[in-house]
Amino acid sequence: MTLLELSAEYRAHAQALEERIRLLEGQLAATEGYTQRDELIQRIQMLATMLGEARELAALTEHYYQKNFRRNPYYSL
Repeated sequence: MTLLELSAEYRAHAQALEERIRLLEGQLAATEGYTQRDELIQRIQMLATMLGEARELAALTEHYYQKNFRRNPYYSL
């Protein structure tokens, strides 16, 4: 698998995470219990973190060999 192919996988993963976040936000709007709302908020926050990382990794793997690309220092050695 090439880095470009891996990038497409990360983008697909990010899209699935976005869809799940939207579903949970819909559930959050319809939920009245405080405990349930807190659990949904925590799940959404965790998925949002995963979404950000998936997007960053997609960009990194897509442009890895371009000299001008500014890499995220978090993923650099």
